[in-house]
Amino acid sequence: MVVVADDCAIPRSKGETGARGVAGTIFVHKVARATAAAGKSLDEVHAMASLCNSRIWSLGVALDAVTIPGATTMNNRLEGNKIEIGLGIHGEAGIRQSKMMSADEIAKEMVDTVHEFGYKPLNGSGIEKIAEGDNVALLVNNLGGTSNFELAILTRSIVLYLEKVVKCKVTRIFVGALMTSFDMHGVSLSILSLDENNKIAELLDEASDAPVWCNADVWGQTMSERPSATLLPEVVVEPIAVSDVINETVSIPNFSNLAKAAISASCTALIENEPKLTEWDPIVGDGDCGITMARGANEVIKRLEGGMLPLESPSKLLAALADAISASMGGTSGIIFELMLRKASTYLMEAQKSGKVVDEALLSESFSEGVQAGSFYGGAKKGYRTMMDALLPASDVSAKGIKAILFAASEGAESKSRMNEALAGRSNYLSKEQLENTPDPGAKAVSIILTAIVSVKLFDQPKPI
Repeated sequence: MVVVADDCAIPRSKGETGARGVAGTIFVHKVARATAAAGKSLDEVHAMASLCNSRIWSLGVALDAVTIPGATTMNNRLEGNKIEIGLGIHGEAGIRQSKMMSADEIAKEMVDTVHEFGYKPLNGSGIEKIAEGDNVALLVNNLGGTSNFELAILTRSIVLYLEKVVKCKVTRIFVGALMTSFDMHGVSLSILSLDENNKIAELLDEASDAPVWCNADVWGQTMSERPSATLLPEVVVEPIAVSDVINETVSIPNFSNLAKAAISASCTALIENEPKLTEWDPIVGDGDCGITMARGANEVIKRLEGGMLPLESPSKLLAALADAISASMGGTSGIIFELMLRKASTYLMEAQKSGKVVDEALLSESFSEGVQAGSFYGGAKKGYRTMMDALLPASDVSAKGIKAILFAASEGAESKSRMNEALAGRSNYLSKEQLENTPDPGAKAVSIILTAIVSVKLFDQPKPI
């Protein structure tokens, strides 16, 4: 028999209860199974399981206690901004409660507690601690209600603390929900000090078909850097040739200044309206429209003020704006805006190759072409309750000038709040009641941009005689 007692929440000298067997048990099971699968005798399985068991110690931390199925009351002892350290997997109280900590602080608390507790090596006479240069394996175990995002952040903090402060070598990291407690929002840390002959490590590395067993991030002695810490090489994309036109002729008077003023005004308007867009988006979208729009606007302003936008060339300017959007916005709206800008830029380049001059009419055509590309690749049409309900009507009247474009876009954006059905985008998942009286944030963003452009009276200038 092998009795696992890896919990180090209470001192060894306190009472007769003894330590609990918690997530470190998983390591013992894995080693025992791999030894048996290798055809070893029962005595050899027992010996390896005992060796592993003697070198493990664990500690749990939780933000919320477990909800017991069928219980008539909720366990609310962790209400408020508190965490509990050393609680058990059945929800039993831990050694103490604390105010909320950061991931780095929690990692330090867990590692220090486990490290100071120490372990009793098999056939050893006393308590040992991890020494500088020792190899260890970690199990960062989800107690049931913790997101993968939180697990990853805490795991990083634990590994950094062990390697920089304790100065041991974390050669294997196992992260997942392997010993859970229903919905407990917490994590347990198990540290396994690997033996000098590397027998335990070899058994941990053996393949397993257990459904929730996770492959470890293995860091070998000959590796200079842990695989998960190695940045993937960036995919280098050759710059898009924004113009092959040697002399781009623009017949719009004062175009550079007008373009600069329009870009500045539209970006400022998006940033100022971020709270309203964000207010609408959680109702009919995923909640980040305002933040996404503001992020793109800030990037464009930074490039504008840094002299990175070729204001004298419409085709190059549109391509540069697409680059700025691509580098900052993300999300569906960012993709659609980038597609539109690149198509409009390409349209201007091709038109000029055939001898056309960039004037208001050609810019209007490029706008329409961009919108059509956004609709084609995005799949949305009029009436789908997306930003295309503002853009497509604007495109239809683009030949009539910027003010007609603005009116059509505004009407389209406002009409969306009266639509009780969506056929595309995240609004497609919502009911009539959820959609009612709430405009689409993407369409409203389009209206905000065009309103700002009109505010600088773009193209509303006297024609040259």
